[in-house]
Amino acid sequence: MKKNLLFSLAYISLTAALLVVSTLQADDKDKKDADWSASVKFPEGEKPAKLFNGKDLEGWEGNTGAGGTPKYFTVKEGIIVARNEKENAPKVSNYLLTKKKYRNFRLVFEGKLAESKMHSGIALWGKQHNPDGSEPNSYQGHLVMFPSGWGFWDLYRRNGIYTDKDGAAKKADNGGWNKMEILAIGERIRLAVNGQLVADWRDPMPDLCGEGPIGLQLHSNPGTAQEVQFRGLILSENPKDEMATVEKK
Repeated sequence: MKKNLLFSLAYISLTAALLVVSTLQADDKDKKDADWSASVKFPEGEKPAKLFNGKDLEGWEGNTGAGGTPKYFTVKEGIIVARNEKENAPKVSNYLLTKKKYRNFRLVFEGKLAESKMHSGIALWGKQHNPDGSEPNSYQGHLVMFPSGWGFWDLYRRNGIYTDKDGAAKKADNGGWNKMEILAIGERIRLAVNGQLVADWRDPMPDLCGEGPIGLQLHSNPGTAQEVQFRGLILSENPKDEMATVEKK
């Protein structure tokens, strides 16, 4: 009996120790992942700048609760969280927008769908749009979608303009924090996911590719609680015409 008790206590202690080690390893991995954008080596001559300071939404505008707006965007533990509950879902897709406008740029960031299956995305080359007066922080322009429904969309104009027809993005998707790079130069948009080039597309209507704010999307999904998370968000303007996160062959 005593021997069995000692064995049980030893087993419990070992299990607890293994759990602690596992938790520490997971925390270390998450920290390394969180440092990914900062570890990306931008091509020589580029000057990467942080769009997100990791503490607050300085340099951004949108529905953050300020001025009585719906509080869809917050910052928690170095992450921009885009969230709505069932009761307060936006009537149309909502965007947190940079106050500064960008034309040719490289953006590296991580995105994660934390709740619901609705896609999110990064909006670019457009402007704030208020189609019916219900949501001033909507967007008209290009959208790079992730992590469900990978592809490119032209908001309030041509709709779908590029689909992940060969499944390259879907194959690269790890189901959690996806490491992404967007290279937008001229009329061309390239997207890399977790080190893989998954899209390389030229807009046949270059007149629609103009300077605009960067937007983080919280998609309209009535009656559904949803959450998307963003971190990193480091950008360089007028970049070299080469990917920074794809291994050269």
